[in-house]
This record gives sequence, C-alpha cells and structure tokens, in this order.
Amino acid sequence: MSAPVIQAPRVAAGRDLGTSWYEASARTRVTLLLDGGSFVEFIGPEERVVSPHLRIFDLPEQFDDGIVVGRGRLDGAPVLVAAQEGRFMGGAFGEVHGAKLTGLLRAARDLTSIPVLILFDTGGVRLQEANAGELAVAEIMRAVIEARTGGVKVIGLIGGRAGCYGGGGLIAGCCTALAVSEQGRIAVSGPEVIETNRGVEEFDSHDRALVWRTMGGKHRRLLGGADAFVDDTVQAFRDAARALLGEGGGFGLDALKAEQARLEERLQRFGASSDAVDIWKAEGVVEPTAVPALPADLFISLANQVRRPSHEAR
Repeated sequence: MSAPVIQAPRVAAGRDLGTSWYEASARTRVTLLLDGGSFVEFIGPEERVVSPHLRIFDLPEQFDDGIVVGRGRLDGAPVLVAAQEGRFMGGAFGEVHGAKLTGLLRAARDLTSIPVLILFDTGGVRLQEANAGELAVAEIMRAVIEARTGGVKVIGLIGGRAGCYGGGGLIAGCCTALAVSEQGRIAVSGPEVIETNRGVEEFDSHDRALVWRTMGGKHRRLLGGADAFVDDTVQAFRDAARALLGEGGGFGLDALKAEQARLEERLQRFGASSDAVDIWKAEGVVEPTAVPALPADLFISLANQVRRPSHEAR
C-alpha cells in the first residue's frame, strides 16, 4: 500500500498553524487542528468534573481532569476529538480522565459515521488512581475495538511532551493509524521504569539519544509502528490526520491475523538487534547513524522508501 500523501500546508487566516505541537497545550492543539470555530467541548470547564481521588492525597485537581473531549470539523467533515494535557500529571489516566475518553469512543461506536482523533500526551496510569486508571485503560481499549468493528476510524496523533507511554502505548496500538513527530515517543514502559526495574545497564534513562532512537517517532515509523511521520507543527499534524482519514483501515479477524504475522516477522528479523541503529541498517538504511539528525522532510522521504505502511495489518 502507498504511504499517506501529505499535501502542502494550507494557510488559515488569523491562525498560526506553524505552532509547535510539542509546546502547545491540549486546548491549543484542538483549536488549531480543527476548522476555526468548529470545536464544541463535551463536559466543559464550567462543569468542573474532577477526579474524586486526588484530594485524598492532597494533590491539585484540574477542571477537565487533564483531557479535552468534544466534536468539531476537519476540512468541513465532522470528527470527534480527545486531547490529553501532558502538563497535568503527565497526562496520566485516572477514573474521570478515562471515562471521558471511553464515553467519546462509545458515542462514535453508536454514531458509526464519525471518525475519532485522539491527541495522545500521556505517561500512563496515575499511581494515585492505580486500580481506577488500569480499569480505564482496559475500557478505552475495548471501546476503540468496538468503534473500529463498527467501521469507525480512530486516528492517533502523537507528539506531546509526555509522549505516549504505559496504557497510552497500548491504546495507540489499537488505533486504525498513527501519525507521530520525532518528539512523539511511544512505548509501554517508560525509560525510568525500565531502568528502575532492570538497571541502568539495561537502559539508561538519562541517555536522551538512546531514548529517542529507541522510542522516538523516527524509529517507530521505520519499525512500522506508526503510519506517518510529521514535522513538529500543528499544520503537519492536521495534514497527516486528513491523509490518514482518507486511507484504508478496515478491521476484523483478517486484520488481527495480519497484525500478528507482522509482529512475528518483526521479532524474527530484529530480535537479536541490540540498538535501533542495527534495525535501521537491517531495514536497508544506507547511513543509519545519520537518521537522528535528519530534518523531517528528508526523513519522510527516506521512510517512504524503506517501509510502506501496512493498512491490512492495522
């Protein structure tokens, strides 16, 4: 299958779509990603639906519990959208946070005709709401699968400060397609978690170059874990979302079998590799050590030559 075609940026009057996705807040990302003035928030700030657990630990609450959900339009077409706020508790999943996303996905399942955009920015489950957070992740994963089974496309956009770790990484793996920037790290276990449990010899969380080439967007795109790589701008993510919504993405038993086969093949090919650079070399990258320094446009060209997205598998 061909890679998504990312068209030239469109200029929106009065809106700076060149804003850094990484630096922007969740609300800024949603406002700029969607058509101007089209976003309508569900369970907005005025309702003050906050976590019932944080006060017990004398921790600050946030009026939206770190996630913005609602509906809007993208190039005139209706979409449902959820955006995690990585600046509040690292975008971590708690009871209310998770329930808002689950509810949005269930609404999409029932509507069947409106796709969902999830703007991931999370470190995983809140330790202070461990049981509730773990349950929320399980419910969200089920809701994603139910929505996709009903024909709904669920597109993940990853490029925030907190990355996409823990339960977020699991949910992202259930999506129809993913767009990621270099800053958009994706993993089930974060660097500090790996180091704490396995030691610095296994993974040095302070080695930023190691973290980025192991979990960063470039590696995920070359490995096949992301369908599109984009520059760190709202415009780039907007164009990628439009492109991915226009691509295939059917879901059923055949897709699950294809995904399993893809993962088995990946393990066989790269299981003995000790570093991402070894994988890039095996993938046919002529100068693998140069990949981390490549600007976005050159890397996108390289990635499209090396590995095409497999829509039959995701």
